[in-house]
Amino acid sequence: MTPVDVPFTVLIVAKAPVPGLAKTRLCPPLPPEGAADVAAAALLDTLRLSVSATNGDRNRVVVSMTGDLGASARNADLVAALAECHIVEQRGASFGQRLRHAHDDASRLGTGFPVVQIGMDTPHAEPNLLVEAARGVGGSRRSAVIGEATDGGWWLLALSDPAPARVLMDVPMSRPDTGELTRSALEALGVTVGTVAALTDVDTWDDATTVAASHPATCFAEAVRRQGARVGAST
Repeated sequence: MTPVDVPFTVLIVAKAPVPGLAKTRLCPPLPPEGAADVAAAALLDTLRLSVSATNGDRNRVVVSMTGDLGASARNADLVAALAECHIVEQRGASFGQRLRHAHDDASRLGTGFPVVQIGMDTPHAEPNLLVEAARGVGGSRRSAVIGEATDGGWWLLALSDPAPARVLMDVPMSRPDTGELTRSALEALGVTVGTVAALTDVDTWDDATTVAASHPATCFAEAVRRQGARVGAST
């Protein structure tokens, strides 16, 4: 496992992979059930990398979940993978509000350690990137680290303190300038912002096949290949 020289909590912001509600931008070419299966595989890989980043300590993984996990694809696998992780319900009207509250919850459950937040759109992230982000905020109460996404958003946000997460309530999400606006909002509070490597968010089928090809041994890649073969889509 990756050596961890600073304690931190991983926060995963996730949507239960329910057919018709998860990864709908993969439809077409996939049917809703196929897209949900790919989403479930992405969440499973994300949980594995998060547990690995914390040296196997599931108590340092907080999952802020929305949706009905009982109706999700790969339900039994997900329940097993989530065992001993902290699961909290997302709260807030907007996505920005849910992110802000999730940081509060993760900091509380992680006894005040720095929080490294990711989603379930980057199952190809490496545990060392999470550790690098934690190191970047571990020495200061007014610091943050952003992992930019290639579409202009961000895939990772590490905070030494949950208070600056309040800026997320006012940052427009899912835009080509979301990453830049998030950085500017944090810096306006006097927060020093560092970076880790940029990654591709999996939103579309092209994204999925690109990520699967670059990390062929992942659960996600296997799901993309299997579901693509079922509908005759290029992988």
